Amino acid sequence: MDLINLEEEEKRKIRALLVGAPNADISELEGLVKTLGYEIARSVILARMEQNPVYGFGKGKAEEIAALSKELDCDLIIFDFEISPRKQRNWEKLAKIPVIDRQEVILRIFASRAQTKEAVLQVQLAQLEYARPRLAHSYGDMARQRGGNFGAKGSGETQLELDIRKIREKIQQLKKELEQVVRDRETQRKRREKIPLPTCALAGYTNAGKSSLLNALTGSDVFVEDKLFATLDPTTRKLQLKSSIKTSEDEKGFGANILLTDTVGFISNLPHSLVNAFKSTLEEAQRANLILLVLDASDEKAEFQYNTVVKVLEEIGAENTPRLVILNKIDKLTENPAQLAKMTSLFPEAIKISAKTHEGFELLSKKICDELLGREIPCLIPLEKQALLNEARKTGIILEENWLDDGIHIKIKGGELKKNPRLSNLLAPYAESGAIKTGTEEKESGFKKKFGSDW
Repeated sequence: MDLINLEEEEKRKIRALLVGAPNADISELEGLVKTLGYEIARSVILARMEQNPVYGFGKGKAEEIAALSKELDCDLIIFDFEISPRKQRNWEKLAKIPVIDRQEVILRIFASRAQTKEAVLQVQLAQLEYARPRLAHSYGDMARQRGGNFGAKGSGETQLELDIRKIREKIQQLKKELEQVVRDRETQRKRREKIPLPTCALAGYTNAGKSSLLNALTGSDVFVEDKLFATLDPTTRKLQLKSSIKTSEDEKGFGANILLTDTVGFISNLPHSLVNAFKSTLEEAQRANLILLVLDASDEKAEFQYNTVVKVLEEIGAENTPRLVILNKIDKLTENPAQLAKMTSLFPEAIKISAKTHEGFELLSKKICDELLGREIPCLIPLEKQALLNEARKTGIILEENWLDDGIHIKIKGGELKKNPRLSNLLAPYAESGAIKTGTEEKESGFKKKFGSDW
């Protein structure tokens, strides 16, 4: 082979044959494979699955798929369901090319996307725990080597044992490093909690537009790309919720600050190894005071994606956290009234927005304000205590502000925050009788019952 052919071979995309379970929708796997940059040679849906310990289904069908992969000049066979290490070895002996499942595809995507130290450590740990029982399959007699995978040094039981020991030691090392990273994250979280700001987490299916929404709301520059799992690392930014108030002069916008966090995207059948590895990342959604569940309104499978996200939230213990459903990318539905009607019917209370055009942002801000900051509190602040207004604006929203002879008349949201007793105690002497229930009240307010002991 001359130099030109070698260059062409190097640039050639990996061709993959996809195999799906009976009656399964393989489009999601196709999206994952394209995200990796692989070329899909063909997708095959099995007619039935038999209980076969060798290949998972009948030998005849297995030989047919192996022959098809050879006919299509495939470099890889990818199954849309999990296959055991033993079946994986049997398949590679039969097909003479690498065989992987959906879980390894997701791991490869995560490995290519990880940027921060924590994400890299989490992905490496998940990869090693996945690879350990499958290590032996890379020591077989195959026509092509598994590039970039474990066990490329040679074959033999001694080498296999050495590599397994190395993996075990590496796993222990990664766990220790992750423990330190988690402690550092906990320290940072405690520092944030000293500042009494409500927290809000963006959760949703991968590629629903969460990072775009974070950028649009906060003016940040989080990496955005129209691909699955474009971002893995949680990003927290400060968001000011604005509310128009009328004064004697003009109309001004004052607003409270909240912390808004973008979390890793969810997907159906997310490997448990990744759920465990990204536990500290997903805790941002678990610990949030409010979850914004973002859906792609233009996606026909939005209902399925909603159910997937809800399931993952249950798995991480965030099922009781208050949430708002947000239909993003509403700008794409201007010429698709049928999809708009469908989404409105499925999610009648959802907030329709567009991270691209900022449509619906005013309503979204109001809803977040209502959920996080509670009811309006009327107060009469003496003119000599006007410095209290600065404190009120930091963690609350002033809805009305009128300067009169007897003092400053305001209506504020946020005066009952249990995480901010300072504001409650400062405003209590100037609030209408019984308007503010401070931490000394024995009877729980409806707001506390709704949001739990943190409030």
